[in-house]
Amino acid sequence: MPRIDYEPKLDFKDVLLRPKRSTLRSRQDVDLVREFEFRNSKKKFTGVPIVASNMDTVGTFAMADELAKYKMFTTIHKHYTLEEWIEKGKSADDDFFAHTAVSSGISAADFDKLKAVCEAIPRLEYICIDVANGYSESFVEFIRKVREEFPKHTIIAGNVVTGEMVEELILSGADIVKVGIGPGSVCTTRKKAGVGYPQLSAVLECADAAHGLNGHVMSDGGCTNPGDVAKAVGAGADFVMIGGLFAGHDQSGGDLIESNGRKFKLFYGMSSDTAMKKYHGAVADYRASEGKTITIPYRGDVKETIQDILGGLRGDVNETVQDILGGLRSACTYTGARHLKELSKRATFIRVTQQTNDMYSHLELPNNPQ
Repeated sequence: MPRIDYEPKLDFKDVLLRPKRSTLRSRQDVDLVREFEFRNSKKKFTGVPIVASNMDTVGTFAMADELAKYKMFTTIHKHYTLEEWIEKGKSADDDFFAHTAVSSGISAADFDKLKAVCEAIPRLEYICIDVANGYSESFVEFIRKVREEFPKHTIIAGNVVTGEMVEELILSGADIVKVGIGPGSVCTTRKKAGVGYPQLSAVLECADAAHGLNGHVMSDGGCTNPGDVAKAVGAGADFVMIGGLFAGHDQSGGDLIESNGRKFKLFYGMSSDTAMKKYHGAVADYRASEGKTITIPYRGDVKETIQDILGGLRGDVNETVQDILGGLRSACTYTGARHLKELSKRATFIRVTQQTNDMYSHLELPNNPQ
C-alpha cells in the first residue's frame, strides 16, 4: 500500500547555521584536521575530510596529487587501467596513498581488476565501492566479498540515503557509507526515476545510524558552494564528497574547449550519455541516461578553489581550495567550534525561505576570468 511520509525533509538550501558565542579570535585558530578510527578495518585517518568525487572529470591522479598536499582526500575514478595504476605507484609518495582510494564497480571483472590493483600496489589503503543504487542485494554481497578479501583495507561504499541501509552496509563490512541519491549538479536521477532524498535530511538520518555502530558517513553531492559543505559537516557528515566544485580545473578530467575567446571544460555525470558512450560504447537499451553533459568555465589551478575552502591557512594557495576550506573555517568561527569535529555538536539549523540577497548577482565579476 503506497504511503506518504509527511515529515518535512530538507536540503541545504532550506537552512542556515545559527551563529553562537565564540572564544575564537581568528579563523586561523580553527583546526580542520579530523582523526578517525574505522570500525571494520581498524585503520586510522588523519586529514581534512573533504573528498574529490570519483567522476572521471574530477577524481584524477593529478587532483589527488594536489589535494594530498592539504591532507584532503580523492576517490580515484575507476577507469584508469592496471598499467596506469602501476606506473602511478612508482612515483606517488605516502601522502598520496594516505589520502586516496581506488574505486570499483560490482561486476566480476571489477573485482578482478580491484584485486589486481591492490596486489600490485600494497600501499593502497582505501577502496571505494561505488554504485548509483546501493539498495540491491548484489551490492551488499559484493561488500562482504571485498571485506573478506581485504580485511585491513578501509572500505567506502554507497550510495544510500536511509538509516537502515547504512546500518546494513556497515554490518556487511563498509567503514564509510556514501550518502546521496540525486543531489549532484549533473545527476538527473530525480527527474528520470523520480527517486531521491533531500540531502541535509539524508545526512542527518544516516549519520545518526552510522555513529550508533561506530561507523562513518560521507555526504556525496548537493554542495553548490562552501556554505553547503559546512552544513553537511554540521549535519553529522564525517566526510564531504564534492564533484562540481572541483570540476573545470587543470587537474580535472574533461576536454578543454575554446569558444569566442573563452575557455571551458567538459563536465558530465557518470550515468550520462557521454560517459556511457565513452566507456561502454552506448547507453544500454534497458536503461535511461541519468546524467547531464555540460561545459563549465575553465577555472585554472585547483589550488585557487582549495584555499577558499581552507580559509587562508596558507598564503600561497589560491581561490578554489580557499573557498571551501575558508568557508569551513568561517562556519566554525561563527558557531564557536575550535575544531571541525565540534561543528556538528554546536550546529543549530534555522529553516529559511531565502538564503541570500541576489539583487546584484548578475553583475558579479568572475573570480578567475579567462
